[in-house]
Amino acid sequence: MDILTKDFYDRDTLTVARDLLGRELVRVMEDGTVLRCVITETEAYIGRLDKACHAYGYKRTPRTETLFAPPGTAYIYLIYGMYHCLNFVTEAEGEPAAVLIRGAAPAANGDIIAKNRFGRKLCELSAYQRRNFLNGPGKLCRGLDLTRAQNGLDLTAPDRGLYLCAGTPAGPASVRTGKRIGIDYAGEAVDFPWRFWVEDGDLWRKMAGQKGDNLL
Repeated sequence: MDILTKDFYDRDTLTVARDLLGRELVRVMEDGTVLRCVITETEAYIGRLDKACHAYGYKRTPRTETLFAPPGTAYIYLIYGMYHCLNFVTEAEGEPAAVLIRGAAPAANGDIIAKNRFGRKLCELSAYQRRNFLNGPGKLCRGLDLTRAQNGLDLTAPDRGLYLCAGTPAGPASVRTGKRIGIDYAGEAVDFPWRFWVEDGDLWRKMAGQKGDNLL
């Protein structure tokens, strides 16, 4: 396993957010089942200057404490009382910054991921469900069965059940950038082009060989 080390996360947050595209996210369930996804969309959050960041201005609360942890730590929080969001802490310890994982494409054990999301196998999903399979942070966490229980995990330790492998980084020509989603409250930070993505449909077909049904 080519697991990404702390050095990968201990860099400028925008660099990490872009470099995460195409990397492989691995979730090991309690029974040993391994779920794999390829990251297709990210957003960067930098507390020292970003009003959209939970720890803007170095604000420390029980919720944001994980943002001050060492780079390569999982930061998982709950929104609207029902959706979990997975983030990777970046930069030096004590510097509140992270990358939100907004979307991914399944790469292994897709049937299990589909059952976590919809209660049915991949081959039973509608076209709409396929298009909207893991294209959102809450959808991703549900598909990988991630909750606040995994908040604070060391992403560089494979025995903790959640880590990243090198995968195949997205080429510069395939990466798109734009404004982040759902941060209308964040003043000038609304316009920061800190969202990065690739077309996950293309990744889905590439990984599956032909179509998503093969991702079992």
